[in-house]
Amino acid sequence: MSATGLRDYLDGPHKAARDLVRDGLAANAELLDAGLELSRSEYRDKVFDVLQQITAEGHTGRGFPKEFGGQGDPGGFIAGFETLAFGDLSLMVKAGVQFGLFAGAILHLGTTRHHDEYLTDAIEGRLPGCFAMTETGHGSNVQALGTTATYDPATQEFVIHTPTPAARKDYIGNAARHGRMAAVFAQLVVGGESHGVHCLLVPIRTAAGDPMPGVTLTDCGPKLGLNGVDNGRIVFDRVRVPRTALLDRYAQVDAEGNYSSEIENPDRRFFTMLGTLVQGRVSVGGAAINASKVALTIAVRYANQRRQFGAPGSADESLLLDYRMHQRRLLPLLAKTYALHFAQAELVDEFVRIFAGDVADKSEHDQRALEAQAAGTKALGTWHATETIQTCREACGGAGYLAENRLATLKADTDVFTTFEGDNTVLLQLVAKGLLTNYRESFGKLDPLGTARFIAAQAVEIAVEKTALRTVVELLRDAVPNRNDSADPDAGLRDDAYHCGMLRFREEHLLAGVARRLKKGIDAGDEPFEVFNRCQDHVIAAGRAHVDRVVLEAFLAAVQAAPEGSVRDRLKELYDLHALSTLEADRAWYIEHGRLSGPRSKAITALVNELCGVVRPHAGELVDAFGVPGAAVDVPMVVPSQHE
Repeated sequence: MSATGLRDYLDGPHKAARDLVRDGLAANAELLDAGLELSRSEYRDKVFDVLQQITAEGHTGRGFPKEFGGQGDPGGFIAGFETLAFGDLSLMVKAGVQFGLFAGAILHLGTTRHHDEYLTDAIEGRLPGCFAMTETGHGSNVQALGTTATYDPATQEFVIHTPTPAARKDYIGNAARHGRMAAVFAQLVVGGESHGVHCLLVPIRTAAGDPMPGVTLTDCGPKLGLNGVDNGRIVFDRVRVPRTALLDRYAQVDAEGNYSSEIENPDRRFFTMLGTLVQGRVSVGGAAINASKVALTIAVRYANQRRQFGAPGSADESLLLDYRMHQRRLLPLLAKTYALHFAQAELVDEFVRIFAGDVADKSEHDQRALEAQAAGTKALGTWHATETIQTCREACGGAGYLAENRLATLKADTDVFTTFEGDNTVLLQLVAKGLLTNYRESFGKLDPLGTARFIAAQAVEIAVEKTALRTVVELLRDAVPNRNDSADPDAGLRDDAYHCGMLRFREEHLLAGVARRLKKGIDAGDEPFEVFNRCQDHVIAAGRAHVDRVVLEAFLAAVQAAPEGSVRDRLKELYDLHALSTLEADRAWYIEHGRLSGPRSKAITALVNELCGVVRPHAGELVDAFGVPGAAVDVPMVVPSQHE
């Protein structure tokens, strides 16, 4: 098999954008060691300098409209951002704050005057900015933020204020050192009435780098990782900004202090505004998947050259990757990385479809579906990165613990991915809520109380029916084996329909169970919050089962679309390994629910072992196909000449 042919297929329609970033990372390879060799302040400035350099070369403007100096290619922008994860992750996060979050807020929440005044400077790096949403007291629950923006009609200004210590903006990228303006999310108060969270542009530093009057900036200090990003805290003491500072695409305040919005429902307005910022969540998931590729490239190459022990009586030691348990550790993770890669590609395609034109022209249903898909893929992709990097570290022994071999830095820098751009557990809860009904507006606030009240007010059977559960179960009576399996436990284990049927059954069964439990508790008169709280683990399981199925089907579609020959053959082997590893991981559940017999469960484990052996001879080429730049993976414990 040619690793080049597979790499071209993996890179897909945005290959040019990925290669441009690869070349840029190779040209700035010294940044990979900066976090180990420089002081924290020097490291931050080095990251900022490289960011300014790649900005000047046009990498970061790819996703923005052409009239502001961009290239109008949001898919290429996300692909390039994901590829930044092959290099220094502080650079990637710094770019995400500046272009995905700060400039993205201006683009999606602002109107023409904001675009004309600020967007080009933000895209070209002349206006370093922050995305000031998270507070000390509130992270995931954005609707409860404490910062206020109160309109003063006498001066036609908004007064930005931090009323309590819990309302301090916390963990804000770019705030400690480089940011000059912040997109601040605050409770908008007009005429004594609160209209919920809105976003305003607030200067926080002068051009000389001094804090603006009324703005207190402090440094979050050393972190577990990503120390090239200057996270800081912001406190506002009645800071005044002009009325035009409000990013007013979805809500306006006129000079006299009259608030208006085309979206009358405040909850719907809030989720519409936040939904336009989904790009950040899409990008983080893709970056985590790419970080997994770096770790696997290092670990597989190491295992392909490192020898340990051997057959009794033999003077020859065996390669680590020839041991079945070492294959078991690395190769299912390699297969899942491929699966997540293709699921991410589907997500990016959907993002481009939704946001290619005017967001206002897109259906609310499509946008909500995209948000759920982004939430689920981000959760699984970032959890996968954490698991994969840790396993790769262990698989490389003490050498993997040395900072010079990059796995330690990868482990530290990606750890936060599971909680920023949305805590993964909360995100899977969002996914499950979206599955319970297609009418998500009826949920009201995305909190347990709002959800439980919706379930109480609606016939749960209708929500279940919308998932076509009964139809699926009817089909699965024949498609999915139960405890009365045929005498041959191996029959059909590599059948694509079997894999998809099993995962779909689990998803629908868990979803129906959640709905029944919620309805039963509400009908019994129990307090709605407590009803939901008792079922929360069940809700999360249903959300995860859904994403597992989506990822599997995305991988299968990619296999079927691949060019015939070695590329498709290698992908099909990886697909089978991923599908059966997924079933193996949940086999206790399938046995409990009568979907697996004991012999068939054992047959799945045996076939996973067999598939590890099938994939093993191609493992080197499979990681080479990721196209990670040499400087990122040619670490001291790996001899480059052995895999060139």
